Amino acid sequence: MSSGTDLPYCQMNFICDNLGMYLKKHQRKKNGKYNTYYSIAEKRKVSRGRYVEKMVLYLGEISDSQKKSWEKSIEIINEDNQPVRKSLFAYDQDNHICQDVNTIPIKLSAMKLENPRSFGDCWLGCQIWEMLGLDRFWSERIDTPKSPVEYSKVLKLLTVNRLIKPGSEFYVHHHWFAQTAMDVLLDCDYEVASKDRLYRCLDKILPYKQELCSYLKDTWQMMFHLEYDILLYDITSTYFEGLCQANPKAKFGHSKDRRSDCRQVLIALVVTPDGFPIHYEVLQGNTSEKVTLKPLLNKIESMYGKAHRIWLMDRGIPTEATLEYMRHNDIGYLVGTPRKLLDEFQQKLSVKDWQDVNDNVRIKHLDKDGECYILARSKSRKAKERAIRQRKLRRYLDGLEKLRKYRDYDRFMKRLGVLENEAGVCRKCVILKLPAQKTRVKEGEFDYEFDAGKYREMISRDGTYFLRTNQTGKNGAELWEEYMLQCNVEQAFKELKSDLGIRPVYHHKEDRVDAHIFVAFLSYCLGVSLRYRLRSSACGLTGQGVLETISRIQMLDVSFETLDGRTLLMQRYTEPQEDQRLVLYHLKMELPRQKPPKIYAGQQRK
Repeated sequence: MSSGTDLPYCQMNFICDNLGMYLKKHQRKKNGKYNTYYSIAEKRKVSRGRYVEKMVLYLGEISDSQKKSWEKSIEIINEDNQPVRKSLFAYDQDNHICQDVNTIPIKLSAMKLENPRSFGDCWLGCQIWEMLGLDRFWSERIDTPKSPVEYSKVLKLLTVNRLIKPGSEFYVHHHWFAQTAMDVLLDCDYEVASKDRLYRCLDKILPYKQELCSYLKDTWQMMFHLEYDILLYDITSTYFEGLCQANPKAKFGHSKDRRSDCRQVLIALVVTPDGFPIHYEVLQGNTSEKVTLKPLLNKIESMYGKAHRIWLMDRGIPTEATLEYMRHNDIGYLVGTPRKLLDEFQQKLSVKDWQDVNDNVRIKHLDKDGECYILARSKSRKAKERAIRQRKLRRYLDGLEKLRKYRDYDRFMKRLGVLENEAGVCRKCVILKLPAQKTRVKEGEFDYEFDAGKYREMISRDGTYFLRTNQTGKNGAELWEEYMLQCNVEQAFKELKSDLGIRPVYHHKEDRVDAHIFVAFLSYCLGVSLRYRLRSSACGLTGQGVLETISRIQMLDVSFETLDGRTLLMQRYTEPQEDQRLVLYHLKMELPRQKPPKIYAGQQRK
């Protein structure tokens, strides 16, 4: 190939110098026990005949079957790592100019690499979207012939952004879209990310929330063969930046984000034990959790039919009246109860024997009045709660000691109030001798004494759970393991609020706020689908970890000047490295074909 007057011809070769990957074993001693971890490592040849080891992918603890699966995939990947030589362009060895009609003579010295942007993570997000059939679902509902851009693609853009790098609609419009290859993946130009169109898309999607929940439930059941016999229910809050006085749902209330100074809304979420959401509700920020359960039971029954489901909840959600309603309607429940209820059952539980569930947990089981009560004691939870209590108590005592030097009465009482609030129930272990109400506090008028007896009584129940259920046919160990699934809904809230950026909310209109949460819900659906797919084929990897790994695949615009004065443009993504190829192999996905090159007359792109 001719490359101009200064370069007679060019042949570019690429040779793989890596010697192959292997599974590396790591051992770590913790608490007197050896734990085994694995990673995928690779030896690479460097200068002077030396070799260095590089960790390609960290796997953590894996089972024997998972170990064999990884070894098999490494063997397959290593087969492709044989040294090969490839020419970048075809050329003729004698004439330096290829006579193939498909070959174009270029000036290689004028090659340009432009517009690097993120490709891999955006492509993976779009793949999960298409895997769930959301392209067809939304195009049938919100796309119109009059719109120059399909709103289903606008929603896809917003959802993938929320999954990868959450930002406001203005951020997507002004920054993020230009930094990614979403224009190539959506086959759209910048018009898809215009600010007004992003906001109009939010106004179109809310009427289809209930229909989408039913569609996703059926899709997941068909794809992953999920069971919906056990449902996890919990409530969290998200706060607003601004007053939001025009939004009737924005109210002051008990903030789980510790932002009681901001108005908020509550989000009630129902998920399966695997984390798949089947429904959610956006409630007023001052709604009592105890009044939310019964309407939701009826809503789930109307959407998915009547079935003998088991509901797992925290102790603050159901009331006695709601539990009675569930027993009467043959609805199963497993719920935590306040520890003070232990006093009522203390005598009967004292004659029961402890049953070991594992090295960390012991339980007692009691049947009474058609219900089962389970007392569980966890060593790790006990150590955690005791450490938190000791830290609070130490700060409280240190603060009280400094209070001895306060002489202004009002300042003294304000500081004491702050200390008692921070100490919580630990303040009950300290007996205070307060000064009389007056302007000045004399030396010696204030004193305190630590009550060791109350402290021992307080810590006696550290590390205990007290559960109740109307499932009378199961043993205590099985019920305790079932209740531990509750952590999955907490993980869902963590991803929604932290990873997917659902807080804080900057929208003020009620519909826009609900649509903002709806987009985050859609994004969470993509994330949980990716995580479940990884669980069956690449256990040890997280969805966020995979997105981060794949995000290193970039797209570039490669341009050349031809000898006849035209411009050859190729949009190319970088070839995946070893860890990325492993991830793609276990996901059973392949990157799309590289787009064909385009020719432009001069510097003008058609």
